Amino acid sequence: MSIKLSDHFTYRKLLRFTLPSIAMMIFTSIYGVVDGYFVSNFAGKEPFAAVNLIMPFIMIVATVGFMFGTGGTALVSKTFGEGDPECANRYFSLFVYASFLLGVLFSILGIVFLRPISALLGATGTLLDNCVIYGRIVIAAMPFFVLQLLFQSFFVAAEKPNLGFWVIVAGGVTNMIGDAVLVTLLPQELKLSGAAIATALGQVVGGGVPLVYFFRKNDSILRLGKTRFDGKALWKATTNGVSELVNSAAMSVVGMVMNVQLLKYAGENGVAAYGVMMYVSMIFSGVFIGYSVGTAPVFGFHFGAKNHSELSNLLKKSLALLLIGGILMVAAAEALAKPLALLFVGYDAELMQLTVSGFRIFGLSFFFMGFAIFGSGFFTALNDGVTSAIISFLRTLVFELAAILLLPLLFHTTGLWCAIVVAELMATVLSFLFMAIKRKHFGY
Repeated sequence: MSIKLSDHFTYRKLLRFTLPSIAMMIFTSIYGVVDGYFVSNFAGKEPFAAVNLIMPFIMIVATVGFMFGTGGTALVSKTFGEGDPECANRYFSLFVYASFLLGVLFSILGIVFLRPISALLGATGTLLDNCVIYGRIVIAAMPFFVLQLLFQSFFVAAEKPNLGFWVIVAGGVTNMIGDAVLVTLLPQELKLSGAAIATALGQVVGGGVPLVYFFRKNDSILRLGKTRFDGKALWKATTNGVSELVNSAAMSVVGMVMNVQLLKYAGENGVAAYGVMMYVSMIFSGVFIGYSVGTAPVFGFHFGAKNHSELSNLLKKSLALLLIGGILMVAAAEALAKPLALLFVGYDAELMQLTVSGFRIFGLSFFFMGFAIFGSGFFTALNDGVTSAIISFLRTLVFELAAILLLPLLFHTTGLWCAIVVAELMATVLSFLFMAIKRKHFGY
């Protein structure tokens, strides 16, 4: 029996409903990790560093899909809760079309300006050439990557989280097979291009298949169709989802600054080590992001229906699950630090040691990360984009950036690994503070 947004949620039902979204985000991260594995082990350390250097910029460009996905899902779910499915579908269609057009625009601009942007990030010589080679191929598929990020949220709002998971699996398998064939079989000078092509093909599947599904007659509560320009709805989705845009974009900016700092304090080995941490962190944080994405439409529906008792029930259960998840994540990070480093950079003893020591510090951040991610997503789901944006902005662009710039002055490279831990702790405290302040206003 399918679970509806309007249901009362027990722990078991909450986990059943969010598990596909969690699995979807984990699998998305895993095929990113596989991409990194093939580049690092078959193309080499310098191409691997190039991918890590340019990827934050690519993610900044693509986050418009995440913005309309989270902000638009909150509005669509709230509209369903208010009993107006026709309007909800009109909003859904508007957000999909707008996201695709913006993806096309960003793809063109990204390809044109990628070389100067890569140089601005500190790339020179062969590293710069590799950034351009990889980046231009991946950015060419940007419209579909934008849609992939958008549909991750809307599959949950459509009460089809399982289908969303299988679409991501299809995109991921396409990417992995592409890596296995292109990166391993192509000549050395073309291996990086092969990895980029594999990534682009996976994104076309991840964004294109949902587009076809929602255009056709289907058994979900959402379907693409005719719409009209609605500036108010676009503004509402943008302002509501801007927290996720700020969060994703700021994380990318932080990643760029981190790479610049690592080049300064630890050289290319530092960038490569951080790349391994980011790939693994994507899997761990994917659990928390998936849970936030999976619960957001439920929170939005019950907020629209003014069901305050269920809002309170959902929040209490969510915080308990995040506490348990955080403890398990830290334990896993400490246990897996060496095996994961061996998998990615076992060919270089010095780089492997740097990666293991750094990850064991960095891994402590997972205890706090779930609360910080959920805090921002929670207020987005309640259509309180301002509070959500404040949490996201301070968490990344202020707390993390300040820690990355200041801590190395005292602790050198170790300070860079500690920076994320300090920032996530501060963001968690801020999230709980806002939840307490806003409790009476939203009635949870």
